[in-house]
Amino acid sequence: MLQAVWVSSPGSWALREPICHHDDKQASWKCGFVRTIIQHPCPRHDPKGPGKARMFKKIQICLCFFFVSGILYEISLLSSCFFSYMPMSKHFLTPEQVLNLGKSIIFLETTERLEPSPLVSCSVESAARIYQDRPIILFMKGLTNDTALDLNSSYAAFSLLSSMKNVFIFPLQMETVFQETPLLQWYNQVVPEQEKNWVHVSSDASRLALIWKYGGIYMDTDVISIRPIPEDSFLAAQKSQFSSNGIFGFPAHHKFIWDCMENFVLKYNGNIWGNQGPFLMTRMLKAICNLTDFKGTEDHSCQNISFLNPQRFYPIPYPAWGRYYEVWDKSPNFNLSYALHLWNFMNHNRKAVVAGSNTLAEKLYKAYCPTTYEDLIQNAELRNFTLSEDTA
Repeated sequence: MLQAVWVSSPGSWALREPICHHDDKQASWKCGFVRTIIQHPCPRHDPKGPGKARMFKKIQICLCFFFVSGILYEISLLSSCFFSYMPMSKHFLTPEQVLNLGKSIIFLETTERLEPSPLVSCSVESAARIYQDRPIILFMKGLTNDTALDLNSSYAAFSLLSSMKNVFIFPLQMETVFQETPLLQWYNQVVPEQEKNWVHVSSDASRLALIWKYGGIYMDTDVISIRPIPEDSFLAAQKSQFSSNGIFGFPAHHKFIWDCMENFVLKYNGNIWGNQGPFLMTRMLKAICNLTDFKGTEDHSCQNISFLNPQRFYPIPYPAWGRYYEVWDKSPNFNLSYALHLWNFMNHNRKAVVAGSNTLAEKLYKAYCPTTYEDLIQNAELRNFTLSEDTA
């Protein structure tokens, strides 16, 4: 952020932004730039002639030009400079400060789990690699402001993700998230203990509120990013005329998301899985668009919303989800896809990536989340052996 700082010399001032430098003792980065402009008093009449006055005037014009150019250039670098922070600096930022940077990639963990699974870690890492200039945020319900988790955490995946420069992990505080949305009244009345699908329903609601408030892209924690999504307002077709809510993106305060939140409350039925999720998105899209079948690999568009072809995220449909954990004679290239949904709900965590198995999922881990693969997959047996020795 720009900050004007006055110094003692008359007519002098410094405009400060953080300067990127490394502190060996703290092992952290501080980011910024310093611009100092010396403003000279207006030149008075000089008996030596007008030449000196003209020279002063030219110097002032040049200084002003370089000052304005420098400011515009530094502003353009703010976001990239921001992400050169190392993780210790990130602890001082609030969710609102990060979300207000814009274009966040948002993940949610609505269980009480504190140790992200390898698939969750892979999803977050792949997004951090593909979208290096954007904040990647993992909200965790089990995390509180008093939870002492840092880079030295015993949770390996938490430490791994925290070390990534553009990844932020925050507590998911639903009452705060739902403020100033139609969902707050519903949240205050619902009884989670009596809800059949509370983990899913609360996630469906939270993703809508966060995207409406701040904009960006929401992704499920079983989505592996493989290339940037070129759309700002989009829904992902799971199949023809049917939208998922596992990945979608909109600018802040988009009317479609507000309408979805209102319909969420109006048509609420927590006993039907997906009623507040993919079925909600589908019925709201059908209300404003004449949906037709996809004839090939084209995308559809309606009301300035892109309805993206199933090939973009679901080239392997849910009935065939197990193919991700099989060995292929020739692996697909997924050239038409932006990300891949691995259908963890169908999997129920039964199948996992095993080092050396040569499955499609293992190849995806190696290509798009190599740190997760090396740290959490290849070393899993060693950690389990060490743990068994310690508890013996």
